[in-house]
Amino acid sequence: MPIDAREILDNLTRAVVAIDDERRIVRMNAAAESLLHVSSRQALGEPLMQFLPALQVLDEAIEQAFSQAASYTEREMRLTLGPDRTITVDCAITPLETVNVLLLEFEQLDRHLRISRENRLIAQNQAIRELIRGLAHEIKNPLGGLRGAAQLLESELSDEDQREYTRIIISEADRLRTLVNGLLGPDSRIEHAPTNLHEVLEHVRSLAVVEAPAGVEIRRDYDPSIPVTRAASDQLIQALLNLVRNALQALGETGTITLQTRTQRRFTIGDRQHRLVARIDVVDDGPGITPAMQDQIFYPMVTGRAEGSGIGLPIAQNLVNQHGGLIECTSEPGHTVFTVWLPLEDA
Repeated sequence: MPIDAREILDNLTRAVVAIDDERRIVRMNAAAESLLHVSSRQALGEPLMQFLPALQVLDEAIEQAFSQAASYTEREMRLTLGPDRTITVDCAITPLETVNVLLLEFEQLDRHLRISRENRLIAQNQAIRELIRGLAHEIKNPLGGLRGAAQLLESELSDEDQREYTRIIISEADRLRTLVNGLLGPDSRIEHAPTNLHEVLEHVRSLAVVEAPAGVEIRRDYDPSIPVTRAASDQLIQALLNLVRNALQALGETGTITLQTRTQRRFTIGDRQHRLVARIDVVDDGPGITPAMQDQIFYPMVTGRAEGSGIGLPIAQNLVNQHGGLIECTSEPGHTVFTVWLPLEDA
C-alpha cells in the first residue's frame, strides 16, 4: 500500500508548518490550522512573517537553521495570536536539506493544562448528576400544575390573541417535561435526532429577547458551515438558555450579548480527540466573574447573586455532557465567555 505523506502529516497531533528558502509557506497540516486559527488554503504561498506576525520571534532562528542547516528548539515560547489569545508552545525547527524546506513544529503546552481542567470538570459533572435527578423529580409536580392551569385558562379565553400566550406556556411546559423525563431516564438520555444548531440558537434568542431589558442587545455571529448533527434539541435549548439567562442577569439593564458559532478540527474534549467539534460562545460585556468564583460556578448551589438558585450552570453542564461535550468559562471585567464544545462526529 503506497504511503500518502500528506495524509500522515494531517493526522499528526503536533502542528507543522513547512516553509521554503524564500520563507514562504508551502505546507500546513490540520493541527497547525487549528492551533494558529488560519486556513491552509489562504496560507500557501504567503510570506511566513507577513501572514503570521506572531512567528517573528523565530526570525533569527529560522535564518540560522537555513544558513547552518542546523536544528533549533525553543521551549515554553509565548505566541500572541490576537488581542484575546496568547498560547505557550514548545517549538522545533528542522531543515530538510534535500528539498531546501524548513519544518516548524509546535506543541501547545496549554493543551495539556486544558485537558487536565476538562477532566476535572467531567468528574465534577458526574458527581452532581444524581443531585440534578433529584431536583428533576421536584420539578415535575409544579410543572404539571402549571400546564393544567394554562389549559384551564385557555378554555376560558375567547380572545385568540390572549390564547396565543397560553399556548406558549403549554408548549414550553411540554418542552420542559420532555427535558425532565430525559434527566430522569435510566441513563439520563433522550433520543437524538438531526438538529440544526442555529435553529436551536434562534429559539433561545427569541426567548431571551422577550426577557431582556430594553437596553440589552443580543447579537448573532454564526458560522454557516456548521453541519446538521444528531442531538437532543430540547436539552441543548435548555442548556444554552441557562447560559444566556446567566448573561442577562450579569448585565442588568444595559449591555451586549453575542451568540457566536465556529467549527474546530481535531479537538480534544477531556481525553478523547474528535475530528470535528462545534464551538458555541455566549459572550457578554458585563462586570465579569471573580477568579475565585470561576472555579466553582459549575457546582450546585454556588451563585454570586443573592437571588440566584445556583443550579442553572450545573444543569447546563450536565445536558451538554450528555452529548459528549463540555462547557468552559473565561472571564474578565467587560468580557465573559461561556464556551460550549459539541462533537460533530455524526454530522
